[in-house]
Amino acid sequence: MQSIQANNYFVHFNQNAYEALNKYLRENKYSNIFIIVDTETNEYCLPKLLPIIETDLNIEIIEFEAGEANKNIETCIQIWHVLTELGADRKSLIINLGGGVVTDLGGFVASTFKRGVDFINIPTTLLSMVDASVGGKTGVDLGNLKNQIGVINVPQMVLIDTQYLETLPQSEMRSGLAEMLKHGLIYDAPYWREFLDITSIDYNGLDTLIYRSVEIKNEIVIQDPTEKNIRKALNFGHTLGHAIESYFLESEEKTTLLHGEAIAVGMILESYISLHKNLISKEEYIEIKTAIQSIYDQVIFEEKDIDPILELLVHDKKNEYGLIQFALIEGIGKIKINQSVENKLILEAFQDYQS
Repeated sequence: MQSIQANNYFVHFNQNAYEALNKYLRENKYSNIFIIVDTETNEYCLPKLLPIIETDLNIEIIEFEAGEANKNIETCIQIWHVLTELGADRKSLIINLGGGVVTDLGGFVASTFKRGVDFINIPTTLLSMVDASVGGKTGVDLGNLKNQIGVINVPQMVLIDTQYLETLPQSEMRSGLAEMLKHGLIYDAPYWREFLDITSIDYNGLDTLIYRSVEIKNEIVIQDPTEKNIRKALNFGHTLGHAIESYFLESEEKTTLLHGEAIAVGMILESYISLHKNLISKEEYIEIKTAIQSIYDQVIFEEKDIDPILELLVHDKKNEYGLIQFALIEGIGKIKINQSVENKLILEAFQDYQS
């Protein structure tokens, strides 16, 4: 697969990715290498990566506990201390090997340690391959609020090896699929329709779908790297989806949702809102709702859940001047950004979702 040119870096795929990595290490003089992993990728992915790296440099492994609950500033502080104790300097290279939690947090650690050291992302989940590791967003959560602390800073390169996906359960594959569905809904109607008959995720043809998803995100980000305009399109499904994800994360009564599971709900809700703002047709809404519900289990919302979810919308980082901003679809394959939505319509969307 041909590498994709992003903003000041490349996304490389499969075997070409490791050739690019080793060429880069030969051509750049680093003092040492640190690989940041979580407990899952340390066990399942690191043994594949280490024999492939061609270098005489000292490699240190830094591990933290897997899970969104550990994507916080406390984990960053621990890693900054470890980097300091192990002699990291401004000529060190950090390689982030893992899903979105690892690439988000590891990118933020690298971007802030000694005012910034180089880093490379090697995503190992479908979600991180098509979304989290591409585009330069780094950051951590603030309590239960998603991605409140962070910077936009691009890696030296992103390496996508789809063989890592063989270690994932179907639930994680479905989580990543949500972002791919989103890319079709906001940008590429024919791409969206490739998913309409999917009931389970296998690996046949997945490389091509991943490649197109990365292309779509990259084409949007190149136009608007700092999210002042069209990049806001990527937030479709995320305004409500992030609030739902945060609420389920903090509630002791709820089972924590994977990111993609929450975004799938958010896309249905925000499609309903798009319908009632006359941006999509009834037929398009039914198509979207039916397709997403054929892949994801329905999430149960009790009446007492809705107000706390709406309160979390106030803290959404996409808000401007105190106003909640939605990116809504304007027909499948198109987007309309900076849309205000009244609470009454949001409540109706939840009611329709449950029906």
